[in-house]
Amino acid sequence: MPALIGLLTLISQILTSAIVILGFSLLLYSLTHNLRERVARAFSLLLAFVVIVYLGDVAAAVMPIPAEAEIWLRLQWIGIAFVPAAYLHLSDALLATTNDRTARRRIAARLAYVVSGAFLALAVFTNWVVGNQSIILTPAPHLAAGPLFWLFTLYFYIVVGWGAYNLYRARQRCLTPTTRRRMTYLLAASAAPVAGVYPYMLIAGYEAFRHASLSWPIVIAGKVGVAAMLTVMAYVIAYFGVLTPDRVVRARLVKFLVRGPFVATCTLIAVIAVRRTTHILGLPSDIASLFTMVAVILLLQWAIVLFKPALERLLYFEERAEMRRIQKLEDRLLTTRDLHQFLESVLAAVCEQLRAPSAFVAAITETGPHLEVTVGNLPPEALPDLSPFPSPMKGGEQGEESANHKANGGGPEPSARSGSTLRPQGDFFHWDGYWLVPLHNRAGNTTLGILGVAAPPEVTELEPDSVQTLRALASQAAAALEDRLLQQDVFAAVEGLIPTIEALQRRRGAAQYGGADLLTSGDVLTDPDYVQFVRDALTHYWGGPKLTESPLLRLKVVEQALQDNDGNTARALRAVLLQAIERLKPEGQQKLTAGEWILYNILEMKFLQGRRVRDIAMRLAMSESDLYRKQRIAIEGVARAIAEMEQAAQQEPGWKAK
Repeated sequence: MPALIGLLTLISQILTSAIVILGFSLLLYSLTHNLRERVARAFSLLLAFVVIVYLGDVAAAVMPIPAEAEIWLRLQWIGIAFVPAAYLHLSDALLATTNDRTARRRIAARLAYVVSGAFLALAVFTNWVVGNQSIILTPAPHLAAGPLFWLFTLYFYIVVGWGAYNLYRARQRCLTPTTRRRMTYLLAASAAPVAGVYPYMLIAGYEAFRHASLSWPIVIAGKVGVAAMLTVMAYVIAYFGVLTPDRVVRARLVKFLVRGPFVATCTLIAVIAVRRTTHILGLPSDIASLFTMVAVILLLQWAIVLFKPALERLLYFEERAEMRRIQKLEDRLLTTRDLHQFLESVLAAVCEQLRAPSAFVAAITETGPHLEVTVGNLPPEALPDLSPFPSPMKGGEQGEESANHKANGGGPEPSARSGSTLRPQGDFFHWDGYWLVPLHNRAGNTTLGILGVAAPPEVTELEPDSVQTLRALASQAAAALEDRLLQQDVFAAVEGLIPTIEALQRRRGAAQYGGADLLTSGDVLTDPDYVQFVRDALTHYWGGPKLTESPLLRLKVVEQALQDNDGNTARALRAVLLQAIERLKPEGQQKLTAGEWILYNILEMKFLQGRRVRDIAMRLAMSESDLYRKQRIAIEGVARAIAEMEQAAQQEPGWKAK
């Protein structure tokens, strides 16, 4: 029996540590990828409280002195007390995504945090909720129940029950099979916080559950379920508020879980196992643990790389053909550095074959020749004059100039440079001490660049073998230049599509839960993030990407303001923001502390003058928390003013929605 209890204790400690690792990893993931989404923020709070519960469990279990364990067990109540409030907060945020928003629920969620804070204070500083008469360290470290423990239990189940009902309503309001399925997963997995706190409440509140035969199965099964359900919750919530496709979100989360929590948990298990077996092998415990840790991390990273193709096939099962094309394109993209490295190798081969001291490749751009790569000792002043070579033109754009150029043999016209002579030699030209090779595209109708080779003084003519070699190497350089031009065209097209794709992804994510009205509207004013757009633009009022790249630039009222701002989009949007702020300005003389002037004064000082929050609060005689609340109201007022201006602009004759 003692051996079994020892094994169960070890399993419980490993599971607890694994939950801490998993929860903290998922918290970092949520904070990194979609923190702007209200659902993700609420989930991050819930994760943080669950991690605190299990962190207190781990710390209390290893404390040798009961007084030290008691400190951690009381701090553990930071998580236990706030789990119901965070659960209700998350359920309200999820229900709001389906366009069911009520002030009553939001106030109730905030009030739940206040009540949880009161229970936390009682648990940490008094013995009313939990007492210190007895500290039970197995199977789940906890303090004995206090006189008001029943009240917290009642509060816990009422709030959690309300949150579960909200989640059920959110599932019922989902419109598509995909969102309904995900909300079903979330509804089932949302029992994780309850399961995480339940053992402590159960064991502390009921004497019968202090027996190992009843408590151990509950604790171990609960921890396994918590780990699984937290993962499912993170998987579902990862789709909220992101602009990337579902396949990208799914792959990113799975890769994160494999490389992060999975590797860390396996390493922890291996180190614990080695520490318990070092006496058999006769090795020092610290050294064995260190080498085990390094070996497990390296082996797991090797295994992840080895099985990565199989994992990607599993993740992209329905989109394998498209993903293969995307990955193939990504592997074959030619960056500027790749181009230069390839051209350097071509020039090195040219110099080696022709025994030339130096060589270069220059691209012919719309603004003239541009030196790409040089090999050998080639100072800029030694380069020949390349200005006669034409800029690249395509198809019918070449006209008579191209015809005359091809009639002259496809090469450059004679240079006006003093002392220079142009002497053709087959497809090449001898000019200013260089052999110049025009680099044409595959169709032969566009000059992409020039390959120049410094001619040795003793060599005046190229041998046939050298001509053939130079022609072959020049064709490779021309193909590289042409591929880069094609890539630039592709990148330009993709960059032009990015704003449209982002808008589509934003609407797709919102419409999954919010209804068809978000899909049928193309107006910025109906975007769920419209107020946030206004806030961001005000934040960068005097310059910044949130102003110059704001979706508000698509508004008709901003388009009209371009005429009065010399076509400068940033200045036009700034003028619209200023006009909206001025609409909130009351009549009469400005007063700092008058109630009707508060919103305008906040906007003027914060965004137009750029003052610090503390200075504004002092001048307006209010607290910083009150200032932030009033600032939010003021920004919403600016958003309403812009909406009114936009609606008026759209009603003008001759306007048509794009």
